[in-house]
Formats: sequence, C-alpha cells, structure tokens
Amino acid sequence: MYRERPGLSTRGDQAAVPTFQTDGATLAYELDPREGPVFVQTHGLTSSAWREHRSGLDMTGRLRGFRVLRYDARGHGSSTGRTVPADYRWPQLGDDLLRLLDAVIPGQRVHIAGPSMGTATALYAALKDPERFASLSLLVPPTAWATRTEQAESYLKSADLVENHGIGAFVRVGQSVLPPPALADRPRERVPAVSQELLPSIFRGAAMTDLPDQQELSGLGLPVQILAWVGDHAHPVSTAERLHRLIESSRLSIAETPEDLSGWPARVARFVERHRAG
Repeated sequence: MYRERPGLSTRGDQAAVPTFQTDGATLAYELDPREGPVFVQTHGLTSSAWREHRSGLDMTGRLRGFRVLRYDARGHGSSTGRTVPADYRWPQLGDDLLRLLDAVIPGQRVHIAGPSMGTATALYAALKDPERFASLSLLVPPTAWATRTEQAESYLKSADLVENHGIGAFVRVGQSVLPPPALADRPRERVPAVSQELLPSIFRGAAMTDLPDQQELSGLGLPVQILAWVGDHAHPVSTAERLHRLIESSRLSIAETPEDLSGWPARVARFVERHRAG
C-alpha cells in the first residue's frame, strides 16, 4: 500500500528517462527537445516532478515557446540518493541543479519555478551563479530563519517515526492535517515519492538546512516573483513577505482560494514572457 514512488520513469511513457550522475546520486530528468528558452520546473520535499504535474503545482501549462526541463531531486521520484542527511541540505540541492544545467544545457540562461524545497534550491543556485538565471518564480516558500527551528523539530520527529514504524505510520499521521484553503479542491498526495530507506535521511537533511542568509538575498539582482498561500504552517506567508522585502523589485501574490491557485500558471507565464530575452 505504501510503496508508491512516482517519478519521471513511472508515467507510462515507453521512452527511457535520461539520467545525470552527480556526487552521491543519479538524477532522472526530461528536457523538451524543441528549440526555445528553457524553463526549469522543480518540486517540493517528498514529491517529484511528475507528482507536481498531477497536483497542479507544475507551472508549465500556460507557457508558449519554452523548452521545459523537469527533474527529480536526489532521493526523490526516479532519482537515487544515499542515506546521508547532509546530502539533502538545500545548498547541496542547488549545486545539483547547477551541475545538471551544465550537463544538459551548457551556457544557457534559464527561468525556474518550484515550490518549497524547489524555491530553496533555486535561491541557492541563483546566489552561486546568477548569470545562469533569467527569472525566478518562488512558490510557497518554506519556513525560514525565525520559524525554521520548530519545523526542523517536526522533521526530526517524522524521521524517527518512519525509521521506527515505517512510511505507513507517517501517512496515517498526515491524514489528520488539513490542507491550505487554496488546495481544498485538489487530490491529496499522502504517500511520499521517496523510498522508506531514504526518507529518514531526507527529513533529517531538511532539519539541518535553512534559506540563504538574508543579507545575501538582499543583493539578488534578478527578476523574482513570489507566490504564496494562506493557512499552511510549513509554508507561512511570513517567509514570502520577508523575501519580498529583501529582494528589490520582487512581486508578491498570495492565494486564498482554489481559484487564486488556478491562476498561478498564467501568472508565471506572463512573468517569464516579460523576461524572455533575459
């Protein structure tokens, strides 16, 4: 019952999914073969590229003339990983992204969007190599700085729960958690897109990490839009608002209803189109 691990290789396509080898992991990815500027879609903790596509947090639906690059982060979906918590810290995920870009689209600038862990990945990568990015769309930024400690403790408890009682116990605990109002009409994905072997390490890695230093973020000179939603303690509006204050000229929009969330792909498409030549 709890063996589902949907990734890029589980979509039912006949073609083999390409992979990229990085330190301690093999990343599964797919890149649209058409010509055009590249848009990278990332995903959140315990999710996968294909799961975000199913759940409505994939922002590619309204794009026109872009090549889409999707990949499963290390340890997630169809990508592999190690039982080393430090491997799943956000700076490491940012490095994975930059290495993947160097391998599959060397020298090209990209637009990027992704929720939560995907937002953190994009920020670390953009701070390290800003010339690589034409725009950032940061979706539901996670707890950070002052709010991170409590969330880190929750991740450590989840790691112990999975280690001692299995993924099934973790799923059952999660059934009592209400989704944010913006997700009220969406199917709930309860089973992590991560193996039981790796999930404790992934949770412990998440507990060890935080968003980049605020002073560093204040110097990020890229086009940035921030899309948040209300009613989610793991992705508080306070993080989005702080990022908006830190990053000059950034845009902020907050979803309160499913209708608001349904407008995000069009909002992202308009934003990247404005910065298409970037």
